[in-house]
Amino acid sequence: MNQNQCGRSGLYLSSIGLGTLTWGRDTDSHEAVEMLSHFVDAGGTLVECSASHGDGMAVDVVAEAMASLGRHRVLVAWRGGVRRTGEGAWVGAAGRGDLLRSLDDALARLDTDYVDLWLVEPRDEVPLAETLEAASVAYRSGRARYVGLSRASHWQLAEAVTRGEIGASAPISAVEFPFSLAHAQCASTVAELASRGVGVIAASALAGGVLTGKYRHSTPADSRAASPHLRHMVQPYLTGSSRGVIEAASRAAAGLDRSMGDVALAWVRDHPGVSSALVGPRTVRQLDTLLEHTDPLPAPIRQVLGEVAL
Repeated sequence: MNQNQCGRSGLYLSSIGLGTLTWGRDTDSHEAVEMLSHFVDAGGTLVECSASHGDGMAVDVVAEAMASLGRHRVLVAWRGGVRRTGEGAWVGAAGRGDLLRSLDDALARLDTDYVDLWLVEPRDEVPLAETLEAASVAYRSGRARYVGLSRASHWQLAEAVTRGEIGASAPISAVEFPFSLAHAQCASTVAELASRGVGVIAASALAGGVLTGKYRHSTPADSRAASPHLRHMVQPYLTGSSRGVIEAASRAAAGLDRSMGDVALAWVRDHPGVSSALVGPRTVRQLDTLLEHTDPLPAPIRQVLGEVAL
């Protein structure tokens, strides 16, 4: 698997990243540890996790998997921060204190001194400068070797990158947001960030599994769309313009004698400016299928798919 430079930083990420959304809840610890083993054996390094993944259990499963394989073989991207409400529920947080407490809790549970990349998530109720200051504190202290943003608005991205460029906060090395054939309209943002030396981590690279073709004719009983806590991630892609993209990917796959998932993943993985494409398989079998093919798409096919997606 290729290792891509993340923008103009010294951080290198595997071209495919492993998401942990289902770990600890839909994917048990034994399966997750085996999955990570297959991933690193294939040259994968990037593992993305957040406090909310797996109903809060994913971080402990990641810790178990890293202990088994070795911390040095994994690049941890930690996303966001959390705080507890008066009712005891966990909610996203962007304040300085909440962010740093959340990061320190993650480090303790992961049994590590640092995360390789901390992707903070701005929130409208907190000044962006405060959120970036928390990231800078973690960066300067070594608790986060690199920092970036996740799920930020366009103006937040512009301000954060500019502040990093002038030294007002830690440099922004990476930005994570959904990007796939179903989010092809974000290609201009990818290009803009690349021009400023910022790498892009493409979240939902397969649009919640929709771009594998599994939902073309029915909803499998064991799929995300059939899951009460995951279906919201899939339903937006099952109607409207996404149908045309799915059919185009299906025709391309048939013509190339490749799977739909392979074609869709290759399109985003090899897109200029993308440092890593995140996938979230629930089983080892699903992961192995995604890792099986590494060939790029023929240029004409890439172009046609991009035109259809836009």
